[in-house]
Amino acid sequence: MKPSLLPHAFTPFAPTKVYAARRATLAAQLGPKGIAVLPTAPEQQRNRDADFLYRFDSYFQYLSGFTEPKAWLVITGTGKTILFCQPKDTEREIWDGYRLGPDAAPSALGVDEAYSVTEMDARMAQLLDGCDAVWYPFATHKGLDARITAWLQPLRDRVRYGALCPAAQRDVCVPLDEMRLIKDAYEQDTMRRAGAISAGAHIRAMQLSARMLREGKAVREYHLDAELLHEFRLHGSQCPAYGSIVAAGANACVLHYRADAGAVRNGELVLIDAGCELDGYASDITRTFPANGVFSGPQRSLYELVLDSQKAAIAATRAGARFTDPHDATVKVLAQGMLDLGLLDKNKVGNLHDVIEKRAYFQFYMHRTGHWLGMDVHDCGAYTEPSEIGKASTRLDALTGEKIVSRPARVLRSGMVLTIEPGIYVRPAPGVPEQFHHIGIRIEDDAIVTDTGCELISRGVPVEMDAIEALMRA
Repeated sequence: MKPSLLPHAFTPFAPTKVYAARRATLAAQLGPKGIAVLPTAPEQQRNRDADFLYRFDSYFQYLSGFTEPKAWLVITGTGKTILFCQPKDTEREIWDGYRLGPDAAPSALGVDEAYSVTEMDARMAQLLDGCDAVWYPFATHKGLDARITAWLQPLRDRVRYGALCPAAQRDVCVPLDEMRLIKDAYEQDTMRRAGAISAGAHIRAMQLSARMLREGKAVREYHLDAELLHEFRLHGSQCPAYGSIVAAGANACVLHYRADAGAVRNGELVLIDAGCELDGYASDITRTFPANGVFSGPQRSLYELVLDSQKAAIAATRAGARFTDPHDATVKVLAQGMLDLGLLDKNKVGNLHDVIEKRAYFQFYMHRTGHWLGMDVHDCGAYTEPSEIGKASTRLDALTGEKIVSRPARVLRSGMVLTIEPGIYVRPAPGVPEQFHHIGIRIEDDAIVTDTGCELISRGVPVEMDAIEALMRA
């Protein structure tokens, strides 16, 4: 007998009970007569006859576990879940790949009902009738507002015959952002695995750089980028979580530089900011290392400063602290170091308090120390404390003179995941010591907040200088 040519059945990344529990949590917040409608992401055309690699919508996948395009999820306030997806089509599946189909979806995904997406417009009026609010993601899907309006209009036209049209439209991202901000055990485990894969990729890139230079070969940024991609896919990652930054020499002073053809030279540093995506979850690691495996004196001085600032930020990251506490700890260490190393002239900028108050450090450190991490590399979730939104204050920005409205920062809770990524970027400028010119350093790790501190899930690749040098000699 010939082996079956049929593909394996679709399997979600997590057990179906994980997604069912999330849907139940959301349904409880919709109200008994509420209804939520969520589309997945559309396919994106790359050029004439090719699409970009497909990536599902994070909200949709978080609730369904379904990875196919052209799908919608409907959740009612009573907890019923309906999936609309592409119908089975033998001819199209030959070209585009296996489809789960409506018949198999309930058992594979744990949803209550499933229909062809071609039936959606006809069925939505019935589903919306009697609801008091329709929830959908605001400002995230082009044309979605118009689609909702088109479903509601026939109901409005039939109110005289007893139809009940939802009177309110609400942003489903509001409750979902709060849900996604706290990672459950499954999510944390996935992110640990993603961090381990990405750490291994950074190690490969470090070692390749030193080895090629020892062998007298010309090294380019794309050589190191290739090592990252190889390691990601070798260990099951579906894709990079974002465009990898591989910046050699002065390129490291460009915050969002992309891996290109720049030369990796003896005596210069390389900054790599790269992480894989695994089963829908991102990792985000940055390491800065000497291309040849040996830090010079000025490089050591700046690297030690950035590492000390990261250690201060890590110590400030724990449940009960504020989201801004790690950044404040970082700035304090960096600002003092800039004064000590002569990057900032004490006679011009004053003491540590003055540097922080006037944001004089901004010349060399111009970004925040972290962001939420999860299904999106800059994950969803408010950075202000919801219970304290009314406690607003205003101040004038020291650099721009603009009025800034400040609200209390988010209180960290166990299960939140954030990056901790201080840096320093020294461009040539009057008064800046020449030995530091064109040095860019960033050290970034991924941290799960715990009751007693935080768990660093990306330390499979070292950060201490001696450990990095030993690794690159191997």
